[in-house]
Amino acid sequence: MSVNLKHLWSNYNYVIIFLGIFVAFLYANGSDTSWTSLTNILLHSAILGTIALGMGFIILTGDIDLSVGSSFVLVGGLTIIVHNQVNNIFVSLVVAILLGMMCGFINGLLVGRLLMPSFIVTLATMLIFRSISQYMMNERGETRYSVDGSLSSYPALFKIGNGEILTLPVIGIVFICVAAILTYMASSTKFGKRVYALGSNPRAARLAGIDIHWTRVKVFLLSGALVGLAVFLKIAKDTSFDPATSGKNFELYAIAAVVIGGISMSGGRGKVASIVFGAMSFTMIDKIITAVGMNALLNDTVKGLILLAAVGLQMVKRPSRLE
Repeated sequence: MSVNLKHLWSNYNYVIIFLGIFVAFLYANGSDTSWTSLTNILLHSAILGTIALGMGFIILTGDIDLSVGSSFVLVGGLTIIVHNQVNNIFVSLVVAILLGMMCGFINGLLVGRLLMPSFIVTLATMLIFRSISQYMMNERGETRYSVDGSLSSYPALFKIGNGEILTLPVIGIVFICVAAILTYMASSTKFGKRVYALGSNPRAARLAGIDIHWTRVKVFLLSGALVGLAVFLKIAKDTSFDPATSGKNFELYAIAAVVIGGISMSGGRGKVASIVFGAMSFTMIDKIITAVGMNALLNDTVKGLILLAAVGLQMVKRPSRLE
């Protein structure tokens, strides 16, 4: 029986943690709990969760990306500028993804091909991307990037970000669909197996014929594309970006969602699907803090403690195999 429990914990601890936080959420919310409050968890997890999916792939390779929050706001500002010019939702989506991939390619090239440490590279680009975004805004003489409400595409764009299908938020459904595709990619494609192999043992992966350098570049490209998609979802939902505050701490929150989801920070171990549970768990933590009336200034203190606890739980011995 103890063996079965150990196996259950080793393989599905992210579900157990999610259920524990969910019970705490129900208790804290009490009689205010409704179907809308439950679907709002998915709604408010979609944007950060999409970014966390890309972060998950990067961490699976043993690297890290501290620039996702800054690239998020830079790509967001540029995409809004383009959208206000072209007045086309599809073009804006493509532009957001391509710009995100460009940011990811810069990181990937420096890390994968020039062999610079990912921590240093993405720390530098974190500063660069947000600085450029703020400079652009200052030059425009505005306080935030905003979608022009008079555009003919505005109602449709807003409906994408705030509409529902069968009572479920549209952007939440997009998040789940993307997670399903990436889960398949990680578990059932050659690319996914290369990512796990690289994170588990780079030397062995290279000896097995895997181009570890370009695999890293591709992973950063994928993460950049997901940042671009998250940008589009954010624009659809809120129709604006503030260079000073938008995406603030997103890199840390995305890492937290990945870790709470059970993916090992050392790389090569964990399930991409678990990131969905990690992102929703992180969202529920916010809602629990609000429900109990805790001082908002202590919000990150609680998140930090929970992140430390999640890392500590990872220390529980797990089977030494690729998942």
